[in-house]
Amino acid sequence: MTERRSERSAGLGPRGAAVWGAVLAGLAVVFGAFGVHTLAPLVGSQRMGVWETAVRFQMYHALGLLLIAALPPTPRLAPLLLLVGTLIFSGSLYVLVLTDVGLLGAVTPLGGLFLIAGWAWLAVSLARARWPAADADTHRT
Repeated sequence: MTERRSERSAGLGPRGAAVWGAVLAGLAVVFGAFGVHTLAPLVGSQRMGVWETAVRFQMYHALGLLLIAALPPTPRLAPLLLLVGTLIFSGSLYVLVLTDVGLLGAVTPLGGLFLIAGWAWLAVSLARARWPAADADTHRT
């Protein structure tokens, strides 16, 4: 019984996915505005493009977390993988742009692997999930 309970508690539940999705989305707006209004005049266009990539990926995955939170069969590991992947991927790009330390770019693919794993885990979880039955009255003719 204890093992089964720990399996269920591993990962990120619907509330956690929704909260983190909202936080990441809000921060993506803040970081995007900071990039356009503050960073753009200070860094070159190539580094600004890296910043925009980080903001875009952060927003995509924030919206993904919000979507996952709304699914009836809510997988728990997928949102955790997406959260960690977003923090590593976008976070390393933000730091790379702010510090201009190219070595940080080597960390970014690790975040990408977490993101890929998160989406793959979500696909497998949803394929195996028991979906709520549709209302029988709405499908009768």
